Amino acid sequence: MGESLALTLPEIILTVGAIALMMVAAYGGDRSARAITWIAIAVLIAAAVFVPGIRDAGGVAFDGLFVADSFAAFSKILVYIAAAIGLVAATGWFSRDGDYRAEYPVLILLSSVGMGMMVSAGDLLTLYVGLELQSLSAYVLASFQRTDNRSAEAGLKYFVLGALASGILLYGVSLLYGFTGSTLFGDIAVALGTDGVSAGELFGLVFVLAGIAFKVSAVPFHMWTPDVYEGAPTPVTAFFASAPKVAAIALLTRLAIEGMGPATFEWRQIVIFMALASTILGGVAAIGQPNIKRLLAYSSINNVGFILIGLAAANREGVAAILFYMAVYVVMTLGSFLVVLRMRDEADRPVETIASLSGLSRTRPGLAAAMAMFMFSLAGIPPLFGFWPKFLVFDAAVRADLTWLAAVGIATSAISAYYYLKIIKTMYFDEPAPAYARSHDVPQTVLIAAAALFVSPLGYLAIPLIQPLAANAASALF
Repeated sequence: MGESLALTLPEIILTVGAIALMMVAAYGGDRSARAITWIAIAVLIAAAVFVPGIRDAGGVAFDGLFVADSFAAFSKILVYIAAAIGLVAATGWFSRDGDYRAEYPVLILLSSVGMGMMVSAGDLLTLYVGLELQSLSAYVLASFQRTDNRSAEAGLKYFVLGALASGILLYGVSLLYGFTGSTLFGDIAVALGTDGVSAGELFGLVFVLAGIAFKVSAVPFHMWTPDVYEGAPTPVTAFFASAPKVAAIALLTRLAIEGMGPATFEWRQIVIFMALASTILGGVAAIGQPNIKRLLAYSSINNVGFILIGLAAANREGVAAILFYMAVYVVMTLGSFLVVLRMRDEADRPVETIASLSGLSRTRPGLAAAMAMFMFSLAGIPPLFGFWPKFLVFDAAVRADLTWLAAVGIATSAISAYYYLKIIKTMYFDEPAPAYARSHDVPQTVLIAAAALFVSPLGYLAIPLIQPLAANAASALF
């Protein structure tokens, strides 16, 4: 028991921290919100320091229910970094609108506990508990801005569709348990490999993948993403687009490789369909969007499609490419949303239209340069660093004899480049729109500059650091 508790130390730290900060919030009220936020960031850092699997081999806790290996460690570090940046972004944005409450950082911490359980799940029930803990926090976060009807609508849509996805997932879990006799990933893999994949197991596999596809915003289970991203408060949208995305992708990858490895032929066809549909729809549907948050929602769907190409490869190189992609994707996405947080008119009200970016290079040249770097990087245009993870997933697909899939991915990448370049054209070649209000939020400025440097050609210097870590983490699943 002691060893199992040691392997779950990050989740224990986050849980205790969340409960303690909830008590502080109850007594200190919203006046203590800013202090609670910085303490919550410190709790996330402490959890990251004690993640097992970084300096050691990790292990298996609670008889296989919880796996603390290097794959989980890599994913958790990304999740905690994204959650901490999401908290920094929220302090400057909410405080000006008077809606920042002390419960916000507590919800982020509880969501992080769920995400930690998701990436370490070795059993379908652990998977479900972690996913629901993350989702319940997310439903509240989406509707956090109570004075905004769009936020309330986003929370309601997310809750209703999330409940439907949870039902689909649970039905799949019950089918897999009924036909394999276990909910442990290892036992399911043995059952699938012993007698082949029966019709019942295939249906269970499909329903489980459909439920998780909702969480990663893969087509055709993406319908909630544009509406929730647009309606939720911008810092919440930045959080949704980063940390939960990492956790859901890691969960899907572990389940596919470890739990459903012998059924690779069956699930690969589903993943290939979702990858193609996501890259095509994410590329085409964003073209006519006038709202920057909706455009970034479709960008998120598009990027998930590229990540799924790496999963379809079903090899060690594919999983390593997925992890590398997620590390760069988190920085590109958070950087883009940090710029969106700066989009405020002279009355200090949030502005979300792409047209308001017109001529930004002349009114705010630094902000325009950072946004241009994020857009070029998301488009995968060399020499920006966003090119390299796309190259890795396409290379993994070619190694798995899926050259045609890589070719389609490259073609859809060219389509999606159009709307990224349209934003750059708006900022650099259109007549200036009314200038945005000046911001004096130093932490946000530092984060934008750091993210821009990371996605610039200087980011290639990080390859010798990230690539071995991603390869080592991928090896844990094989």
